[in-house]
Amino acid sequence: MKEKAKSKKKSRIRLLHQYYSYTGFYTFVWNSIKKAIIPIVLFVGALWAIDRYLLDIEDMLVTITETYAPLEVLSIFFLSESLLGLVPPELFIAWAGKSSSPILFLTLLATASYLGGIVSYWLGVSITKIPAVHKAMELKMAKHIKNTRKWGGFLIIVGALLPIPFAMTSIAAGIIRFPFSSYLIFGLLRFARFYLYALVIFEMV
Repeated sequence: MKEKAKSKKKSRIRLLHQYYSYTGFYTFVWNSIKKAIIPIVLFVGALWAIDRYLLDIEDMLVTITETYAPLEVLSIFFLSESLLGLVPPELFIAWAGKSSSPILFLTLLATASYLGGIVSYWLGVSITKIPAVHKAMELKMAKHIKNTRKWGGFLIIVGALLPIPFAMTSIAAGIIRFPFSSYLIFGLLRFARFYLYALVIFEMV
Protein backbone atom coordinates (compact mmCIF):
# COMPACT_ATOMS: atom_id res chain seq x y z
CA MET A 1 0.00 0.00 0.00
CA LYS A 2 2.81 2.38 0.91
CA GLU A 3 4.62 1.67 -2.34
CA LYS A 4 1.43 2.37 -4.31
CA ALA A 5 0.94 5.65 -2.45
CA LYS A 6 4.55 6.67 -3.17
CA SER A 7 4.12 5.69 -6.80
CA LYS A 8 0.98 7.81 -7.11
CA LYS A 9 2.74 10.74 -5.46
CA LYS A 10 5.68 10.45 -7.84
CA SER A 11 3.35 10.19 -10.81
CA ARG A 12 1.52 13.34 -9.71
CA ILE A 13 4.79 15.24 -9.26
CA ARG A 14 5.97 14.03 -12.67
CA LEU A 15 2.71 15.15 -14.29
CA LEU A 16 2.97 18.57 -12.63
CA HIS A 17 6.56 18.88 -13.79
CA GLN A 18 5.54 18.01 -17.35
CA TYR A 19 2.66 20.48 -17.24
CA TYR A 20 4.83 23.36 -16.04
CA SER A 21 7.49 22.45 -18.60
CA TYR A 22 5.03 22.37 -21.50
CA THR A 23 3.27 25.58 -20.49
CA GLY A 24 6.55 27.49 -20.17
CA PHE A 25 6.45 28.12 -16.42
CA TYR A 26 10.14 27.37 -15.86
CA THR A 27 11.11 29.61 -18.76
CA PHE A 28 8.91 32.36 -17.33
CA VAL A 29 10.55 32.05 -13.89
CA TRP A 30 14.06 32.07 -15.37
CA ASN A 31 13.29 35.11 -17.51
CA SER A 32 11.76 36.85 -14.47
CA ILE A 33 14.91 36.14 -12.45
CA LYS A 34 17.13 37.50 -15.23
CA LYS A 35 14.95 40.62 -15.49
CA ALA A 36 15.03 40.99 -11.70
CA ILE A 37 18.82 40.96 -11.60
CA ILE A 38 19.07 44.11 -13.73
CA PRO A 39 16.94 46.36 -11.43
CA ILE A 40 18.83 45.05 -8.39
CA VAL A 41 22.22 45.77 -9.95
CA LEU A 42 21.03 49.22 -11.09
CA PHE A 43 19.64 50.00 -7.62
CA VAL A 44 22.89 48.94 -5.92
CA GLY A 45 24.95 50.88 -8.47
CA ALA A 46 22.79 53.99 -8.08
CA LEU A 47 23.10 53.85 -4.30
CA TRP A 48 26.87 53.53 -4.56
CA ALA A 49 27.16 56.40 -7.08
CA ILE A 50 24.87 58.72 -5.11
CA ASP A 51 26.66 57.95 -1.86
CA ARG A 52 30.09 58.52 -3.45
CA TYR A 53 29.50 61.56 -5.64
CA LEU A 54 26.31 63.37 -4.60
CA LEU A 55 25.33 62.99 -0.97
CA ASP A 56 25.75 60.78 2.04
CA ILE A 57 23.00 58.14 1.81
CA GLU A 58 23.29 57.32 5.49
CA ASP A 59 22.82 60.96 6.52
CA MET A 60 19.85 61.29 4.13
CA LEU A 61 18.12 58.21 5.57
CA VAL A 62 18.77 59.40 9.12
CA THR A 63 17.25 62.78 8.19
CA ILE A 64 14.15 61.05 6.80
CA THR A 65 13.73 58.99 9.96
CA GLU A 66 14.03 62.17 12.04
CA THR A 67 11.71 64.25 9.82
CA TYR A 68 8.85 61.87 9.11
CA ALA A 69 6.94 59.79 11.62
CA PRO A 70 7.16 56.02 11.03
CA LEU A 71 3.38 55.87 10.59
CA GLU A 72 3.60 58.36 7.69
CA VAL A 73 6.28 56.34 5.90
CA LEU A 74 4.44 53.06 6.47
CA SER A 75 1.17 54.59 5.23
CA ILE A 76 2.81 55.79 2.00
CA PHE A 77 4.31 52.35 1.46
CA PHE A 78 0.99 50.61 2.13
CA LEU A 79 -0.74 52.81 -0.46
CA SER A 80 2.03 52.09 -2.96
CA GLU A 81 1.79 48.34 -2.43
CA SER A 82 -2.00 48.50 -2.78
CA LEU A 83 -1.86 50.46 -6.05
CA LEU A 84 0.39 48.61 -8.50
CA GLY A 85 3.60 48.91 -6.45
CA LEU A 86 4.50 52.42 -7.57
CA VAL A 87 7.54 52.87 -5.30
CA PRO A 88 10.40 50.30 -5.11
CA PRO A 89 10.29 48.49 -1.73
CA GLU A 90 14.10 48.63 -1.61
CA LEU A 91 13.95 52.34 -0.76
CA PHE A 92 11.76 51.62 2.25
CA ILE A 93 13.95 48.69 3.31
CA ALA A 94 16.92 51.09 3.33
CA TRP A 95 14.84 53.47 5.47
CA ALA A 96 14.09 50.65 7.93
CA GLY A 97 17.81 49.93 8.19
CA LYS A 98 18.40 53.42 9.62
CA SER A 99 15.39 53.45 11.92
CA SER A 100 15.56 53.02 15.68
CA SER A 101 14.41 49.40 15.38
CA PRO A 102 15.43 47.99 11.96
CA ILE A 103 13.97 44.49 12.36
CA LEU A 104 10.69 45.82 13.77
CA PHE A 105 10.20 48.34 10.96
CA LEU A 106 11.29 45.80 8.34
CA THR A 107 8.61 43.45 9.66
CA LEU A 108 6.06 46.28 9.59
CA LEU A 109 7.02 47.01 5.96
CA ALA A 110 6.60 43.35 5.04
CA THR A 111 3.23 43.32 6.80
CA ALA A 112 2.16 46.49 4.95
CA SER A 113 3.19 44.88 1.65
CA TYR A 114 1.28 41.69 2.50
CA LEU A 115 -1.84 43.65 3.47
CA GLY A 116 -1.45 45.82 0.37
CA GLY A 117 -1.49 42.64 -1.70
CA ILE A 118 -4.74 41.61 -0.03
CA VAL A 119 -6.25 44.98 -0.90
CA SER A 120 -5.13 44.45 -4.51
CA TYR A 121 -6.68 40.97 -4.53
CA TRP A 122 -10.08 42.33 -3.49
CA LEU A 123 -9.65 45.18 -5.95
CA GLY A 124 -9.36 42.48 -8.61
CA VAL A 125 -12.50 40.79 -7.31
CA SER A 126 -14.36 44.12 -7.36
CA ILE A 127 -13.25 44.76 -10.94
CA THR A 128 -15.10 41.64 -12.10
CA LYS A 129 -18.37 43.21 -10.87
CA ILE A 130 -18.02 46.24 -13.16
CA PRO A 131 -18.29 44.95 -16.76
CA ALA A 132 -16.69 47.95 -18.51
CA VAL A 133 -13.73 48.09 -16.10
CA HIS A 134 -13.42 44.30 -16.13
CA LYS A 135 -13.17 44.25 -19.92
CA ALA A 136 -10.57 47.04 -19.94
CA MET A 137 -8.42 45.30 -17.30
CA GLU A 138 -8.75 41.96 -19.10
CA LEU A 139 -7.16 43.63 -22.14
CA LYS A 140 -4.54 45.59 -20.22
CA MET A 141 -3.47 42.64 -18.06
CA ALA A 142 -4.20 39.88 -20.59
CA LYS A 143 -0.80 38.18 -20.29
CA HIS A 144 -0.73 38.40 -16.49
CA ILE A 145 -4.26 37.02 -16.16
CA LYS A 146 -3.54 34.24 -18.64
CA ASN A 147 -0.44 33.19 -16.70
CA THR A 148 -2.30 33.29 -13.39
CA ARG A 149 -4.99 31.01 -14.82
CA LYS A 150 -2.31 28.59 -16.03
CA TRP A 151 -0.03 28.53 -13.01
CA GLY A 152 -2.12 29.80 -10.11
CA GLY A 153 -0.33 29.54 -6.80
CA PHE A 154 3.12 29.15 -8.32
CA LEU A 155 2.80 32.52 -10.05
CA ILE A 156 1.75 34.11 -6.75
CA ILE A 157 4.89 32.64 -5.17
CA VAL A 158 7.03 34.14 -7.95
CA GLY A 159 5.28 37.50 -7.53
CA ALA A 160 5.83 37.44 -3.77
CA LEU A 161 9.55 36.66 -3.98
CA LEU A 162 10.85 38.43 -7.08
CA PRO A 163 11.11 42.22 -7.59
CA ILE A 164 8.07 42.46 -9.84
CA PRO A 165 4.91 44.38 -8.82
CA PHE A 166 3.17 42.07 -6.33
CA ALA A 167 0.03 44.18 -6.68
CA MET A 168 -0.32 43.15 -10.34
CA THR A 169 -0.16 39.47 -9.44
CA SER A 170 -2.65 40.02 -6.63
CA ILE A 171 -5.12 41.89 -8.85
CA ALA A 172 -4.90 39.12 -11.45
CA ALA A 173 -5.53 36.52 -8.71
CA GLY A 174 -8.63 38.45 -7.65
CA ILE A 175 -9.91 38.75 -11.22
CA ILE A 176 -9.75 34.98 -11.78
CA ARG A 177 -11.16 34.38 -8.27
CA PHE A 178 -8.15 32.37 -7.13
CA PRO A 179 -9.02 30.77 -3.74
CA PHE A 180 -8.46 33.48 -1.15
CA SER A 181 -7.26 31.11 1.59
CA SER A 182 -4.55 29.75 -0.74
CA TYR A 183 -3.61 33.27 -1.79
CA LEU A 184 -3.07 34.22 1.87
CA ILE A 185 -0.74 31.26 2.38
CA PHE A 186 1.34 31.81 -0.77
CA GLY A 187 1.47 35.55 -0.12
CA LEU A 188 3.29 34.97 3.19
CA LEU A 189 6.47 34.50 1.16
CA ARG A 190 6.39 38.28 0.83
CA PHE A 191 7.99 38.34 4.29
CA ALA A 192 10.86 36.14 3.07
CA ARG A 193 11.54 38.60 0.24
CA PHE A 194 11.90 41.54 2.62
CA TYR A 195 14.18 39.72 5.05
CA LEU A 196 16.42 38.40 2.25
CA TYR A 197 16.76 41.80 0.58
CA ALA A 198 17.43 43.41 3.94
CA LEU A 199 20.51 41.18 4.39
CA VAL A 200 22.09 43.02 1.44
CA ILE A 201 20.61 46.51 1.80
CA PHE A 202 21.25 46.83 5.54
CA GLU A 203 24.95 46.10 4.92
CA MET A 204 25.10 48.79 2.22
CA VAL A 205 23.48 51.58 4.20
